[in-house]
Amino acid sequence: MPYSIVIRPEAERDLSAASIWYNEQRKGLGHEFLDEIAAVMRILANEPRLSAFYYREFRRILLHRFPYKIFYQIKGSRVIVFRVLHAKQAHSIRLR
Repeated sequence: MPYSIVIRPEAERDLSAASIWYNEQRKGLGHEFLDEIAAVMRILANEPRLSAFYYREFRRILLHRFPYKIFYQIKGSRVIVFRVLHAKQAHSIRLR
């Protein structure tokens, strides 16, 4: 049975900002970014343990086309997405 995906407000803001930025670079690129995010979310819903622990109880999964990382936790039957960060940001951001 697939896990439910919960996207925290911080991650929603990350996604919105990245999508807007990519659309400013090229019309439609933000939608392509969100399409890749949706594909990764489907993977997480079916196989959230695919990624190893990254920091404490947090896991991360990398996007293929875009330099972004999704930081998440597994809590029961839910995958909680905390942040979606550019690779250059990820080392300096607090997850909690």
